[in-house]
Amino acid sequence: MSNQTKTHKPPERQIEQNQNISTSTPFQSLKELSVPLYLSQRVLYKHEILICGGYEERACYSYHTLKNEYKFICEYPSDVDLIGHCVVKLVDNNKDKNEITLLSFGSSLLGESKHTLIMKYVSVWDNGNNNKMNKPKKLKKSNNCNEWTPFTDNHNNPIQIGRDEDDYTGMCAVIGGRSNNLLFITHSPNNISVYDLNTFQFIKHDTLPTDDYIEHHCFVSKSENDEEMTKKNKKNNEMLLFCKKTGLLIEYNEDSNTFQFHQLPVCDNIAPFFHYAYVCINDVILFFGGWNDIGWIVSKSVHKYSIQENKWTTFQNTLPSPLEGCVAILNEDDTYIHIIGGQNDKNTTVLTHMKTKVRVWDPSQLSKNEIKFVTQYWIRNLKIKLGWIDDFDKIIIRYSKKK
Repeated sequence: MSNQTKTHKPPERQIEQNQNISTSTPFQSLKELSVPLYLSQRVLYKHEILICGGYEERACYSYHTLKNEYKFICEYPSDVDLIGHCVVKLVDNNKDKNEITLLSFGSSLLGESKHTLIMKYVSVWDNGNNNKMNKPKKLKKSNNCNEWTPFTDNHNNPIQIGRDEDDYTGMCAVIGGRSNNLLFITHSPNNISVYDLNTFQFIKHDTLPTDDYIEHHCFVSKSENDEEMTKKNKKNNEMLLFCKKTGLLIEYNEDSNTFQFHQLPVCDNIAPFFHYAYVCINDVILFFGGWNDIGWIVSKSVHKYSIQENKWTTFQNTLPSPLEGCVAILNEDDTYIHIIGGQNDKNTTVLTHMKTKVRVWDPSQLSKNEIKFVTQYWIRNLKIKLGWIDDFDKIIIRYSKKK
């Protein structure tokens, strides 16, 4: 596979380090799923983790992080095959704060058919539905809330995201752009595309500079967990992609509609793997488990990549057991990481749901509430009258890392 895009000189590679963080397991088991889930999708909404289907599993559930309970939401339509699909939360500045819109898209095995659906979600915890994960006979719905419906344009015409030749099995996507209207999609074999959710058109296709087959990988926005940094007037969108031995910093210029790719190091311990769970918090990406398809090895390792330091850490502490195809997500205040589902080293899809403290893996991390507390303290003591700016959050985070 030839590289069709200009790459830049790679940054200086930092030496991989090992770190022993605890003598006891840092993972806490939570209430098990009653449906085994593999290659699922997850979205955070307040104190809820929305679990949207999985490999050949159409059911969607809400897990309440405070109640440690599940509720059934809905099922995907019967004609939709879920094999490595993607779900993202759309950004609507005028939205009802008690409602979010989810976009689900993907293709069946070998890309033979595609689905593009949306769901207007309102909390199932605000009504009298059965609080168990089992599917109730009837679920009250109004105005098409809490059900998957076709994605349509302004004239109510159904929209399909994806060209006929695109295989979206195992693809990933993030939302970006000045108006949060751009959908960045990375998919096999080594493609990246930009879809404009306002015009319902692809505006860019490009080739990633890699020989690896890109699927079931890590793809995040650098500002994924910092809403202030995603706000307007940013012509450059920065994203990171990791898959096996491929590491890329991807820059997209919205004005010129062009990509630039910068090679990033990948430590030897994680290079054979993909299918890992991952979360991005501030300038750190944490990776859990993974699968080596050549050696058919399932990992239980935990790795950390520091974006600012361009450095990898392999922890001596590991998952309780090998897992691949699981998903990870932060809770509302970024204090815990939830790890859900997956397959073990016996090729069995599991019911596992566990959580671990963010501070265990990166003691320097501050939660959103802690940052808010520090900013209020600074404003009060320094008598700041001009208001807070986005860069102050970055200063606080960097200051905490040096302490």
